[in-house]
Amino acid sequence: MAEKLAYTYVIVGGGIAGVTCAETLALLRPTDSTDRILLLTESALVKAVTNVVPLGKILNRFDVEEKSTGELAAANNIDVLLDQLDSIASEDHLVRTTAGRCISYRYLCLCTGARPNIIDKAKGNANVIGIRDTESVEEFRKRIHTATRLVVVGNGGIASELVYEVDGLEEVHWAIKDPYISSTFVDSGAASFFRERLNTKASVDKEKTIYKRMRYTEQNEESASAGVTKRGAALGPDWHRAFDIQKHGEAGTRNANKVTIHHSVEVEDIQEVTSGLQVRLTDGTTIECDFVVSATGVVPATSWTGGCDRTFKLGPDGGLFVNWSMETSLGDVYAAGDVCYAGWEHAPHWFQMRLWTQARQMGAMAARSMAAKRAGEEIYQDFCFEMFNHVTTLFGYQVVLLGRYNGQGLNDKYEVLLRMTPGLEYIKFVLVDGRLQGALLVGETGLEETCENLILNQLDLSPYGEDLLDPNIDIEDYFD
Repeated sequence: MAEKLAYTYVIVGGGIAGVTCAETLALLRPTDSTDRILLLTESALVKAVTNVVPLGKILNRFDVEEKSTGELAAANNIDVLLDQLDSIASEDHLVRTTAGRCISYRYLCLCTGARPNIIDKAKGNANVIGIRDTESVEEFRKRIHTATRLVVVGNGGIASELVYEVDGLEEVHWAIKDPYISSTFVDSGAASFFRERLNTKASVDKEKTIYKRMRYTEQNEESASAGVTKRGAALGPDWHRAFDIQKHGEAGTRNANKVTIHHSVEVEDIQEVTSGLQVRLTDGTTIECDFVVSATGVVPATSWTGGCDRTFKLGPDGGLFVNWSMETSLGDVYAAGDVCYAGWEHAPHWFQMRLWTQARQMGAMAARSMAAKRAGEEIYQDFCFEMFNHVTTLFGYQVVLLGRYNGQGLNDKYEVLLRMTPGLEYIKFVLVDGRLQGALLVGETGLEETCENLILNQLDLSPYGEDLLDPNIDIEDYFD
């Protein structure tokens, strides 16, 4: 007979969105409440946000650490169940798991994340791997110990960090579909700035510090024997500093200046050959390598084995359509993080990108909405959704993205102010009618809070003209 459980809140997913949702619910739960919280996760390791450093009103820099489910449960007085979602009976407020458990809920939050969008030319080849979670990074580490040639496909954050951080290989080929590198985050000017760092990394002392944190491992025997395929949670910021992804023990094979970038191409075909794989690009180039890393984005993980009794409304990208309170089209069912599509009317300076920053913000918002509905209270959308904001690290530099930092949605009707100090900083302001709409800050600029305020306040900066980024003028103090 199936095991039956009952909870007030059930959160599915042990990634940043799910864990943030569970932790926020635990904080909002009244001390005398009997409400029970369950986090349903496929992995014994979950991702928790730590070391939050405010850089402005909205902008925060933080670390993402792995925690054991036991540690998370004890710290927040919640229950954590190691199992996999099988089906949802929303009419009856029930979920079923692959282990046969039947769990009733008052409110359900789906934080199942996204899966790597492996290039279709891979055709299931085992030597084409995605980089998305801790498990896939561990697989990558194993492979580079016996490899000498690598092809990386993709132009986002993970691909950029991987190409810069990996070392010890004879050949690294980076295939990108755009005319310049890291186009997901930056413009061609910043790409040239980064390219200089990539070209000169041989002269940089890259003895990077590996984070010395408590590391957990999990026993896979039980799930493997049950034939269950687990999906780990997404990587967080600075993920490469938690892993040593350099090949050791072979002096003279450092690939410092041997990253070959193939611009404006896609993979046309992948064939197995005696020496490994043969990759053919759309420009006719043929590359032989030991394995391929596909870092070409993600697809919302909205499919469960048993499905749902009612059809979810989906967004154009396949994500679960949610309103500003993170509620889906099904009553009492919420969603947060990479699995959802932000279906509300966006603030002028906000747009959705599947990043750990927004996963954290959405998880907290879903928790606030569920708790308010439970208490019969009215709430408003969190202020963090007023402006796009994200902090990451690319090619060893801190990168801050604010508002419409690349002129997204402005139909090329904007002007750009630039300041670049080679090897030190790259600053870009995007203005419309003299008002700041977005900013890209590379390096330790100290302008994060100033730019936040200028975007939110929409102060007319026309009188300052190009002096706005004059290095002899401290605009941080000027607009304080």
